[in-house]
Amino acid sequence: MGRLRDGWGRFRDRRMGTKYPDLGVTALPAWQVKAALLALNGTGVPFRVRDAFGGEKADLVAEWKVVLPGDGDFANGAPVERSMKSRMRLAVAAREVHVLDEVREVGLVGDPPRPGLSRRSSRGPYIGRQWTYEKGPDGRRHWVVVYDARDMRDPLRNTVLKAGWTWRGVLRL
Repeated sequence: MGRLRDGWGRFRDRRMGTKYPDLGVTALPAWQVKAALLALNGTGVPFRVRDAFGGEKADLVAEWKVVLPGDGDFANGAPVERSMKSRMRLAVAAREVHVLDEVREVGLVGDPPRPGLSRRSSRGPYIGRQWTYEKGPDGRRHWVVVYDARDMRDPLRNTVLKAGWTWRGVLRL
């Protein structure tokens, strides 16, 4: 079946963020793919990759927690703690990495900030970016990216594709 899919399969692949390795890339064994993903920890990336716990139903988990400045989404523009988690399961027979993204946001209140009552969560492919304008050294306003989900997803996906495996987004593991 490979790359030849019906119309629904292509639509689902595009919607879920499925990417295929380049032609001619030899697929590495599962233990090398896992080792390559764990090796991302020491490369200056803003997230960490770890072995999954028993209840997470995955082989590996990538986590990123960041506190974002208040933007008005939550009550009174309070700061928000966003934690993004990508659970990855290696499907050895199909040479695929199944990925489920989970995002949780908690509004912070008080001084010092602590979790409040306002919360959000989502599962599935996540595309998120937050930015702000800051005054630069030349006195002009500059666009500064505070958070971009691609900073976590792209290194993971590129590592999997270079290993000759397919990156497949899923809604449940």
